[in-house]
Amino acid sequence: MTHDVVVRGGTVVDGTGAPPRRADVAIDGDRVVAVGDLDAGGRREIDASGAYVTPGFVDVHTHLDAQLAWDPDATSSCWHGVTSVVLGNCGVAFAPVRPGQEAWLAELMESVEDVPAASILAGLRFGWETYGEYLAAVDDMPKGVNVGGMVGHCALRHYVMGERALDDDPATPDEIAAMCALVDEAMEAGALGFSTSRTLLHRVPDGRPVPGTWAREDELLAIAGVLGAHGKGVYEVAPRFERPGEHHEGTRAEVHWMAEVNRRTGRPVTFGLAQSDAGPDLYRVVLGLVDEEARAGAELRPQTTARGIGLLFGLHHRTFFDAAPGWRALRDLPLEERLAALDDGERRGALVREAEAHTPPLPWDGVYVLTDGDVDYSEDRTRSLGAIAARAGESVAAAFVRIARATRGRAVFSFPFLNQRMAAVEEMLGHPRILVGLGDSGAHVGMIMDASLPTWFLLHWVRDRGRFTVADGIRRLTSDPAALFGLRGRGILAPGAFADVNVVDLDALALPVPEYVTDFPGGAGRYVQRSSGYRCTLVNGQVFVADGVPTGARAGVTLRP
Repeated sequence: MTHDVVVRGGTVVDGTGAPPRRADVAIDGDRVVAVGDLDAGGRREIDASGAYVTPGFVDVHTHLDAQLAWDPDATSSCWHGVTSVVLGNCGVAFAPVRPGQEAWLAELMESVEDVPAASILAGLRFGWETYGEYLAAVDDMPKGVNVGGMVGHCALRHYVMGERALDDDPATPDEIAAMCALVDEAMEAGALGFSTSRTLLHRVPDGRPVPGTWAREDELLAIAGVLGAHGKGVYEVAPRFERPGEHHEGTRAEVHWMAEVNRRTGRPVTFGLAQSDAGPDLYRVVLGLVDEEARAGAELRPQTTARGIGLLFGLHHRTFFDAAPGWRALRDLPLEERLAALDDGERRGALVREAEAHTPPLPWDGVYVLTDGDVDYSEDRTRSLGAIAARAGESVAAAFVRIARATRGRAVFSFPFLNQRMAAVEEMLGHPRILVGLGDSGAHVGMIMDASLPTWFLLHWVRDRGRFTVADGIRRLTSDPAALFGLRGRGILAPGAFADVNVVDLDALALPVPEYVTDFPGGAGRYVQRSSGYRCTLVNGQVFVADGVPTGARAGVTLRP
């Protein structure tokens, strides 16, 4: 018997947490048909000797909602072993939408997630109203990855309540009933769940908090009841935790209502959690409350990243000194002309002096320098811009200019503003209820680049630090998120499972410096980050990425629970 594909001679890590084992993997069509020592050949043979063979990674916190319409490869996710993604996080989605209100949702996405509205409107063909109609449009999109989505509270509330959705006034019983009916339609059509945002950081373009921020508990629980009635779907929250205080009453109340969702409906609840130096121990308080609610019968799954969430700067895009007129003028020039200005001794001196006069009050020992061959997110303060400047006996501005010139503008300067302490990240990742997530692929495209989270998790926490075993590390990127979202047959390597597969050389795994490119519709810019060490990635039995290059295969499907 000849199989369509045989992945030969690798070490299989099946995603369940079972120990790695030497095995071949046979694939026919879109399914794994055998895992073991195989005599049968394949029409296509993939040499996995010296590499791990794993399920494709499942990224449940992305904002690729618009980008997939013009980028079916889902870059940068495709370069990091991701084969399935979830859209509609943080309450922000593109359905339901009344005709004529599409631009409002695009502008909301730009305001909250830093995806340019002009690119969205140029690259995404609206044409739906209900969430079911939206999923039908996703069905028709060519997709390199598998794609599922949650119905977002912002779109839902605005559809039902119009401008009142942004006010502090509670929804009426009729409005709640209308929202529940729309969520019922979405779940019937195959939505993966519901998401809402309550953080005051998320705002519409005029500065008001997004729809849903002020929703009362009766509204939140009524919508959860729809998921419970369907017996499927995840309830995802961008929560509103209070600033540190003596008793944390607000944070306790926020965790409690989310726990009530789970207790009353049985549906899983997940929410974002990160450490901040502004409240360095708040994450620990939240984890304690999660454990407390678990003892009362509620299962909550906080999500966190595997490293700091960092704002990116560099000569290629924005710098720390753009408030100064001379530096602001450089932003409109091509990179070569910016470098020419710094190479000119007289202009360089003037620009350094101007930068020194406009240096923002950042903690410079927490701003890290990323260069080719030296991309390290591990909070090594000896690599910080502040430490480099101090060792050279120069100002931060002078060090920035020197490094920018030496790297010809490729250096990236990362300022983590969340998960600023790797000890806190390690503590969170070690918590049994934590979900590895918050990579935000597709979001904040001109500010951060965290889509490489799976690669960093594996090379830092699994390979270099040995904090997690290979088996457990792969489980946390595959079957754990897949099971939470009800994605049967995803996230595991076993006969009958979908053939989403990575062949990865863990020893060769590495990250290059993020790059700033201008490839969005209308020429808008964004950061991308590639990788090395992934020999190939298959989606539904077809080779999707080979040696870091997308093949053009479009075997992705719409994910329904």
